[in-house]
Amino acid sequence: MSSGNDSILDMYLYETNTLLEQLDGILLASEQADTFSQDSVNEIFRIMHTIKGSSAMMEFSSMMTVAHRVEDLFFIIREKTIEVVPESLRPELFDMVFQAVDFFRAEIEKVENGEALTDSIDTIVDKINSLIDKIQNGGDQEEAPAAAEAPASAPAAGGEVAAVDQDYPFGIHVFFDEGSGMENLRAFMLITGVKDYCADFVSFPEGVEADPSTAEVIADQGFMVWFRTKEDRESAMPAVKNAGSIQSYQQVDAAAKEAPKPAPEAPKAESAAPAVEKAPAPAAPAAADKQPKAASQHPKESLISVNLAKLDQLMAVVSEIVISESMVTASPDLKGLELDNFTKSARELRKLTDELQDVSMSLRMVPVSATFQKMNRIVRDMSKKLNRPARLTLIGEDTEVDKTIVDSIGDPIMHIVRNSMDHGLEEHQEERIAAGKDPVGEIVLSARHTGSEVIIEIRDDGRGADTQAILNKAIRQGLANPDQEYSQKEILGFMMMPGFSTNTEVTEFSGRGVGLDVVKKNVADVGGTVSLSSELGHGMTTTLKIPLTMAIMAGMEVAVGDSLFTIPINNIQQSIRATADQVILDPVRGEMFKIMDNFYPIIRAKEIFGLEKGHDNIEDGILIWLEAGEHSYCLFVDELLGEQQIVVKPLPSYINEFNVKSVGITGCSILGDGSISIILDIANLFTGAAGF
Repeated sequence: MSSGNDSILDMYLYETNTLLEQLDGILLASEQADTFSQDSVNEIFRIMHTIKGSSAMMEFSSMMTVAHRVEDLFFIIREKTIEVVPESLRPELFDMVFQAVDFFRAEIEKVENGEALTDSIDTIVDKINSLIDKIQNGGDQEEAPAAAEAPASAPAAGGEVAAVDQDYPFGIHVFFDEGSGMENLRAFMLITGVKDYCADFVSFPEGVEADPSTAEVIADQGFMVWFRTKEDRESAMPAVKNAGSIQSYQQVDAAAKEAPKPAPEAPKAESAAPAVEKAPAPAAPAAADKQPKAASQHPKESLISVNLAKLDQLMAVVSEIVISESMVTASPDLKGLELDNFTKSARELRKLTDELQDVSMSLRMVPVSATFQKMNRIVRDMSKKLNRPARLTLIGEDTEVDKTIVDSIGDPIMHIVRNSMDHGLEEHQEERIAAGKDPVGEIVLSARHTGSEVIIEIRDDGRGADTQAILNKAIRQGLANPDQEYSQKEILGFMMMPGFSTNTEVTEFSGRGVGLDVVKKNVADVGGTVSLSSELGHGMTTTLKIPLTMAIMAGMEVAVGDSLFTIPINNIQQSIRATADQVILDPVRGEMFKIMDNFYPIIRAKEIFGLEKGHDNIEDGILIWLEAGEHSYCLFVDELLGEQQIVVKPLPSYINEFNVKSVGITGCSILGDGSISIILDIANLFTGAAGF
């Protein structure tokens, strides 16, 4: 496939996925309200029309056909309002549209994976058609008898076309695509489009929106629209040209009218043509109708879609600029020189590079709302399948995170939400009522910024975690020592170990041994941490702490002997000059240091990394109090070199093979003088330290 076609396909996938996300949100809100607002109906109709057209352009016929049928359904609802759907049919309507969304998503996934699209769409199309029939049969059928008389005024055989009313001699003869189906609805949609351009016209057959039997007449003989003047017909041609599923159309003129009739006979002529369907609106309101459309046009589009690879390339270039700027301003050749003009220019350059860095990073920042909104659908579907009423509350949807990170945390959040639904919330409402809780379970998904990281919490008000049961299972699996005492955090930590599951049986959603360990790994891959907290009988909270971006960060440079390390600024709480008498030796946890009535373990960087050079005396170096997730400790280094913006560079693959991340090394950075600094992973440095 050529690059041009690749670009078109990428745009199609982006647009369709965006539309499906919008559609999911509309459906969930509408189902909760148990009705569709007129705006929602219009929006769904527009979305289906767009998917139909773009799928037809891409020659994805299965998606085009299903979108076309859903569009037909919502055209009826749009024209007659939601009241045309009896309340008894609304649950079926919601379920059917959700099924259509699932169908589109499955097809899009096949396109993304290069797989062939399905040809078997009869089941879903039949469901849509059946629902349309039920809605039409439940609606007003008064116009059907008049429509039944329509064949008497059919176009004449032999190519001669007779006007249904001599006052409307200028016609357009339309044939819809062969096999398109529901020709009566397509004719109704055409009439609606014509009304935007001309209000005074008649059509044959009439009653198309109310009588499905007219579809056969239209499929066999075509559909006719007649106008008083040629000018009216010309003004309405755009409606015909822009209508969908039209195979061909032709302008026709009826036989010349007889001499003008006296005024008294006008009503007689009208009564002699019972099949005439006149547009209900007079010409003046139609003109007024068109005016606001022209007046309320959108301003010129100010948003564009950019390939993420291009943003990655931009970030790489900005990163190199940051490095180059540091190399120039921190050049050893400048030491000892007093260059006022250079210093002034260097400050201006730093200001501009900081602004460039901020702008380039902001381009990658997207709100977590799209990821959060997807969880609504999961809660809705599981609530129905498990017969477990629940609601999802979203907080902080506008919180922005790097696009790459947002894509990476979608699956972990989905797994945690499923976990909360499947065996977090109580199985029966009676159990919740007996515990004094709301019969409807609640899952709260929240996001908030704290400095350079975002905190995402998934909290449920379910039964909570039975720590004794978790500990017993961990002991059976050999993960825990039966003779050792564990804190609640340590016990809950067993749930994030590979193969651990609290479910006693395999269900559609859990119990297969693929649990929170996958969540922990995926979050760790983007530099984040996962922690659990729970209170028996009151639910569980899963907290994800994730960096806002991984490309450029603020770091504190420290030295240990000849080695340089970078500590992320957001992990640093305080730096302290300690004396030997302030250090306490704990027989289990080793050296401890007291800060604000709490004791924290001391980790010596020299010992952890096996360095030959570096201070051993606590008074010669400096302690840095660090926090990462639930871990808090003091790191002993020789000296602080200063804060600066650093570019995170991944370690070479051959180094990663030694699993250096597990001992607290997450990447490296190039400093201004060209030397390399190792970036520390504060959480893994703690867990990887011997004795902790």
